[in-house]
Order: sequence, then structure tokens, then C-alpha cells
Amino acid sequence: MSFRTFFLSLSASFGVAWLAMVIVPYFKMRTIEPVAMGEDATGTNAVYIPKRAGRIADGSQVYAANGCYLCHTQLIRPDYAGNDVYRTDFAGYVNKEEGIDTRRETNAFDYPSEKFAHIGINRVGPDLSNLAVRIEANYAKDISPEQWLYRYLYNPRHQPARSHSNCPSFRFLFDEKKVTGNPSDTALPFHGENGEEIVPNPDGRALVSYLLSLKKDNPVPVVFDFKPAAEPSAKPAAKTPAP
Repeated sequence: MSFRTFFLSLSASFGVAWLAMVIVPYFKMRTIEPVAMGEDATGTNAVYIPKRAGRIADGSQVYAANGCYLCHTQLIRPDYAGNDVYRTDFAGYVNKEEGIDTRRETNAFDYPSEKFAHIGINRVGPDLSNLAVRIEANYAKDISPEQWLYRYLYNPRHQPARSHSNCPSFRFLFDEKKVTGNPSDTALPFHGENGEEIVPNPDGRALVSYLLSLKKDNPVPVVFDFKPAAEPSAKPAAKTPAP
């Protein structure tokens, strides 16, 4: 093989992948046109434009700055590419008694107001596309979802059932303050070395606000409603993953 042939083959191998994974998605995603809800199915023909602003948008930046996307994805794959839509609460939730099924694949509108879409690199931890619903339904029983997340971020292994968690502690998202009067509403049930209360700092509150915005329970246009046609037969029920 000549050097010219080798160089052209190498360029083509990398060039085609770069074109398909970078250039084509860029031009498709940079000018996304609004989509109507579809009055026949949803009862309204309003334009579908999910919005995230304020503290939630700030939390997205905290999420990126701390590399959360290195271990967590936010991408529900279609059923021909994986079993995400069948895993408990990953893609949405099912209430057969009330006829509710919010499961669906990820679409381009799931990443609004974010400079970078947090699709993720690895799924070392569970997918977070529907994290808020999992916490509200399965974990935050006697406390608020915010408080549950604060405790988890401060010490992911503070509960014996999660002693095996690989999630690092994010204690730098919390401050120790002297207690003056009543404790803060957001104070954790842990204390500093000198009895100080531990409260989330602005970055900690922003991150939790962002994480609790991760839900797939909003109605979407019919063209985005990719529910599986039926439950797969002979497939064991998946256990609810830890966040």
C-alpha cells in the first residue's frame, strides 16, 4: 500500500465519522423550528417550547463544571438501540390504573437553554433524564426531594443501603455556618466539627434545582411521542435504579 493510499484511507475513515457525528448534527440542531402540539391528541395546538431559566440554567452550568456527564447520561435511546424505555422510570412512568404512560425517547427539545446538551459520555451511574420523578416516587418519602438530594450530594454513602455508591461527595457545594436562632430550612442533619450547621451554597442550590427539573412528564407533540407499542414478553421487570 502506498503512502498516498494509506493517507487517503485514514482521512476518509476519520472524515466520514466526523462529518456524521459533528457537522451533520450541528446543522440540524442549530436552527430547530417550533413544533405544534397537535390538537387531536393533546387538546391544544400551542407551540412546544420547553423553557428552563434562572437557577435551573445556572444549575446546568454547575452540572457541566463538575463533570457529572462523565458518569451519567441524559439520553433515552429508541427501543431498537437499547431497553431504556422499558427500565423502571428511566424514560417516564406508567400508571395503568389511570391510563397514564409518559415514556418516550429523547428529543432535541429536551436540552433547552443549555450551552451544551448533557447527553453524557458513560453510564457509570444511572441515566438522569427522569431523575426527579424517581426521587419523588421512590426515595424522598419523609423529606422533601430537595433535602434528599442535598444529603445525597453531601455524602452519597450516608445511608447503609447506598454504602456501595461510587458517586463522589460534593461537600464543596456546602458551607458550614454558626447557628443563630432557628436552624436554616435547608440545613442538613450533619454538623461541622464545632457544631456548625451545614447548608448548601448557591452552586449547591442551583445544581439541585437543575436535577429536580429533569422530568419526562410533560405532554409532547405526537411526532415526539415514541412510546413502545407493548411491553416486551419474557423480559423480566427491571429494578428501580439508584440515582
